[in-house]
Amino acid sequence: MSSNGRARPKQDKQSLHYIARSGFAGGVAGCVAKTVVAPLDRVKILFQASNPDYTKYAGSWRGAFEAGAKIYRETGALGLLQGHSATLLRIFPYAAIKFMAYDQIEHILMPTREQQTNVRRFTAGALAGMTSVFFTYPLDVIRVRMAYNTNTNQRPTFFYAISKIYREAAGVPPTSSSASSNPASASTSTLSSSSTTAAPVTTRAMASTLFTRFPILKFYRGFSVTITGMIPYAGTSFLCWGFLRSRFLESPPALSTSSSPQPKPKLHPIANLSIGALSGAISQTASYPFEVVRRRMQVGGLTHPDRWLGWQETVQTIWRTKGWRGFYVGLGVGYLKIVPMTAVSYTMWQWMKVALDV
Repeated sequence: MSSNGRARPKQDKQSLHYIARSGFAGGVAGCVAKTVVAPLDRVKILFQASNPDYTKYAGSWRGAFEAGAKIYRETGALGLLQGHSATLLRIFPYAAIKFMAYDQIEHILMPTREQQTNVRRFTAGALAGMTSVFFTYPLDVIRVRMAYNTNTNQRPTFFYAISKIYREAAGVPPTSSSASSNPASASTSTLSSSSTTAAPVTTRAMASTLFTRFPILKFYRGFSVTITGMIPYAGTSFLCWGFLRSRFLESPPALSTSSSPQPKPKLHPIANLSIGALSGAISQTASYPFEVVRRRMQVGGLTHPDRWLGWQETVQTIWRTKGWRGFYVGLGVGYLKIVPMTAVSYTMWQWMKVALDV
């Protein structure tokens, strides 16, 4: 029973009505949270992707604010929100699918309080995150491309970014005009080159074939590293959230059973914000190197439009240029962004669930 004496009847969590309300609650929560941190998100993307105009600001919180001030001076408030339209188009289905999937997977793996374990919380979170990424990843690539652009004379629109990615050249560039007109000379030139030069050409040819036959793949640059990074990120986030709530907010398992009416949950806004913030900080630290590699691969169409930028090459490039610190560039901004975003996201999710009687 709740404080007002009312209790909710047990709901069918696998009904279409419940799933729709659960997804809507998660989508709204994600949009509100992303809007709160949109300016920091723009700065973080510029840092992670090593945009040459903003590299000098990376590495400190002060630099993040200086970069934000530079954007504001040059493009105004809209510059700080560049790419946010694509963010909202992506984050609503992303958050809706993630939270809805977590509700469903949690119901399957942990139907009662007694069955809740940290391993199952982690598994449910990781599976929910991977499911949402699979369906919404192209929108993330579009958002990153819009945020990466620093040309003040031409602010990219959502549909312009789509067209740009779709039409990116993926052909193998000829070594010379004579090579392109004379196959024999091209063959001789290839044979005389070193083995280190021949390998990328083969990779480029393979990427060219894939991009030509399946242009949709251009919207999935960095997808493999994203899926891999989502396991520690979403898994750790939901693990911390569920564990801390069970320790500090929820009633003991003995007070409720799976067949009894469910007490109406209390919101505890301050506690939810605190738990969400801590969950965000821990999950960000665990998964941040994957995020840096993913950003580099996502903007690969701008830096290397003729080929697919793979894991190994991206990791080696980061390591050669900046060492291990390169995998944590922008982490300070990441904390500034992810901590309040996760806190607001989880809190709004709980509020929306109560409001929609989920």
